[in-house]
Amino acid sequence: MELHELPRLVSQLPTAREQWQLNSHHSGSHKASGRHVKKRVQEVTRGKGWKWPKRPIFFISDPHADAEAFLASLLSTGGIEPPKKHDRIALTKSGKKAHFVIGGDCLDKGPSNLRLLESIKALYDAGAKVTLIAGNHDIRLLMGLLCLGGKKDVLTEHLFVRMGNKVVPLLAEVFERFVKHKKKPKKLPSVDSCRRILYPRNDWFARFPIAVSQRMPDEAIVRELERMGKKIKTFEAACLEYGMTLQDVYLTAKMCRKLFLKPKGEFGWFFKRMVLAETMGSFIFLHAGLDDSVAKILEKKGVKALNSMYRKQLKRDLFEFYFGTVANVMRTKYRPVDLPLSPRGVHRVHKSGVLAVVQGHLNRTRGQRILLKEGLLHIEGDITLDRNSRRKEGLRGLGAGHIRICPSQQIIGVSNDYPRTKIFSPSS
Repeated sequence: MELHELPRLVSQLPTAREQWQLNSHHSGSHKASGRHVKKRVQEVTRGKGWKWPKRPIFFISDPHADAEAFLASLLSTGGIEPPKKHDRIALTKSGKKAHFVIGGDCLDKGPSNLRLLESIKALYDAGAKVTLIAGNHDIRLLMGLLCLGGKKDVLTEHLFVRMGNKVVPLLAEVFERFVKHKKKPKKLPSVDSCRRILYPRNDWFARFPIAVSQRMPDEAIVRELERMGKKIKTFEAACLEYGMTLQDVYLTAKMCRKLFLKPKGEFGWFFKRMVLAETMGSFIFLHAGLDDSVAKILEKKGVKALNSMYRKQLKRDLFEFYFGTVANVMRTKYRPVDLPLSPRGVHRVHKSGVLAVVQGHLNRTRGQRILLKEGLLHIEGDITLDRNSRRKEGLRGLGAGHIRICPSQQIIGVSNDYPRTKIFSPSS
């Protein structure tokens, strides 16, 4: 879809409204009805007093490298003028007064990672107030690039190939724009040498379980080995499908380190501005969810301490970061294999002043969803924006929409995959 068509797409968003119905959530052996969920929301929030942000918040999550879908969603907020270029955005009067929150997973899947990054940068450059949340797809790239920077460590040497086939389109974009037409260095490593640089060592499968035996559950170790076995078998073939040899991938990885990790790199702003979570009023914005350890941090020290832990672990201990409680914030689905959120943890979250989690991560095909998870109110904002995911889900065209949290004490969900605008007033 061309940019000039986006206003037409946005004009087709729903104008009729309805009261936002709460969904049930299966937890353990009990499956709550919608009526029970509504009663539980009243019970868990009664007497706590909702705090609302002073400016409207627009939450857009999981654009997954689809710049047009992201721009359409920005346009749906009324916060920007109809864009004429991907890297040129002008705010409206309401956009200047709003706070835009991007809920993570900017990379992978969609048609253009780099164009999406340029559109996000254009939002910053327009003077918008923006919070950029870390998503698991985003951080996977960061970890893969960081692990190439030093001596191989059994705990982290697999992280580049662990990105798997999903990162190959991004590598192909960087290769095409920044590497392909440059003269290759005279001392370019051989294909076998590049494989040794990019891949874990041959004995990694034997050494990794021993190294992490006291740090990971047995079932998690088995799952990691199985996952890596599949990715090692398919990664090189996936690169060749995009016309890249392992030598090309090696040069592209070096270029990605320059573009994303260097302060003056073209995309050096991306990871630098990223935070794990942010709280505003009674809401916490993050990519996936919480667990008891994070709940304790929020109660005792607040979200700044959580973000500080996120930044320090990325610099000091990639393994501890990714397989510990910090990265769980980006990837939990409250499954038995995820770190648990107990009633005590929910109590701690409420004591910290947070009454609702605003998240992405779990894509929906009928617009946004509100439900209780483990007794904590969650507002799910991943509405399947990117066209590649939509094709797999049987959805047409681009996704467009947003969650709006209003100072007038309303939460509003807008999506072009649902016929009405959803409105929820939790404090009434």
